[in-house]
Amino acid sequence: MKKNITFVSILSHLWVQWIMLGSMLVNTFLLYPNIFYDVPKSLKTAMEFMEVASPHTYFPPIGMASISTGILALILGWKVKSARVWIFWSMLMIVIEGAISIVFEWPRNEIMFLEGTDVHSIAFLKETAKEFVIIHSIRVGTNILGSILIFIGFMKYYKNCLIQENNN
Repeated sequence: MKKNITFVSILSHLWVQWIMLGSMLVNTFLLYPNIFYDVPKSLKTAMEFMEVASPHTYFPPIGMASISTGILALILGWKVKSARVWIFWSMLMIVIEGAISIVFEWPRNEIMFLEGTDVHSIAFLKETAKEFVIIHSIRVGTNILGSILIFIGFMKYYKNCLIQENNN
């Protein structure tokens, strides 16, 4: 029974992590080219478009889901050494991505979308947008790596389950 719960918890984390990665890629290839193509005008247009919902509405809850399912997967999968390392490193990537978001992207969001040209020059906003895109690339990289790592961890756990079944 515990093996099934652990299996489902690791699979759940994998699923949430892939949703997170897919969302990051949608932002990267669909939203951000439109948001950053003509700063500051495109920032204003983006704010009008995202009046009801925005990445800020979506990413904090999915990020918490990723962290929560990852912690559960790590705790329940801890006894399987071959999976533990991969799950741990996946979780580390998620924590790094979250820290990068909070420390580097959130302040830039405030500069670009809340303060805007009322407080900052156009040149400063353009530079801030460039920094945001670079930082976002690092976040995408950590998400890709975290997704790969949890997939390997899941496969290691699954293989361990198969080996145990065959030994019984």
